[in-house]
Amino acid sequence: MAKLADPVQVKAIPSARKRALHRTNAIGWLFASPWAIGLLCFYAIPMLMSIYFSFTTYSILQPGEFVGMNNYKELFHDPLFWKSIYNTIYFTVFFVPLSIFIGVALAMMLNMKVKGMAVFRTIFFLPTLVPQVALAVLWMWLLHPNFGLVNGMLANIGIDGPAWLGGESWSKPSLILMSLWGIGQAVVIYLAGLGDIPEEYYEAAQIDGANWFQKTRKVTLPLLTPVIFYNLVMGMIGAFQQFTLPYTLTKGQGTPANSMTFYVMYLYENGFRYFKMGYASAMAWILFIIVMALTGIIFITSKRWVHYQGK
Repeated sequence: MAKLADPVQVKAIPSARKRALHRTNAIGWLFASPWAIGLLCFYAIPMLMSIYFSFTTYSILQPGEFVGMNNYKELFHDPLFWKSIYNTIYFTVFFVPLSIFIGVALAMMLNMKVKGMAVFRTIFFLPTLVPQVALAVLWMWLLHPNFGLVNGMLANIGIDGPAWLGGESWSKPSLILMSLWGIGQAVVIYLAGLGDIPEEYYEAAQIDGANWFQKTRKVTLPLLTPVIFYNLVMGMIGAFQQFTLPYTLTKGQGTPANSMTFYVMYLYENGFRYFKMGYASAMAWILFIIVMALTGIIFITSKRWVHYQGK
């Protein structure tokens, strides 16, 4: 005859499992607590405080007074605010598409089965390892209007080089050129995307008689769109946060004629040079809204042009 289980032991099994589950959860929260505390102290609380400060005259040195929407109203009547927005949008509109086009083209070239290709991949990635301050100093010498290497090379072939960073019309194109020099990280991501495309698709296209251009347009680019989408979003966000290069190149002055005064530079100047932290907080939230709106538009439109394998 089978022995019946003790009811006390049956009840003890679920409670033991619950204690083990609680213990596991407690250990998990213990390991996650440094991240959670950091997120709360260095991100969540400062963000909430900046919302409040944007409605005050807070200046770091003084608590300030509540002024409602005055900071936002003052921003819309600030000529330099609009100039910084124009400079930032100009940089974004030209840099992001060029970085995608050049990045994809370089990745396709570096994806070829050629001997010694690893060396070329390393060469294109190396500029991303250079600190941006050192990069700015290097390009200041290269683009110097009088004794710079670029204008010197142009003079050898009879071309009078522009003022580059010293001229209002060439300052932002010069910055775009510098930034494009460091797209090696994006190229690596494109290379990973190219490596993820199955060879069967190319073989099928080859059987159908497709040439190189048709393979690129019908196979490579459509299947690379998820990577392009990622780099588009990250590139747009990074472009709106452009700071280190223009700040170093102009020593924080935005010269010439404020053509290099970018949005985050002007935000920094208001917050930490003029101690108008309430004003700077208002600028930060306007930037947040702009970036979120553009990111939302990209996500919504991505349904039309981003293609995933198997879908």
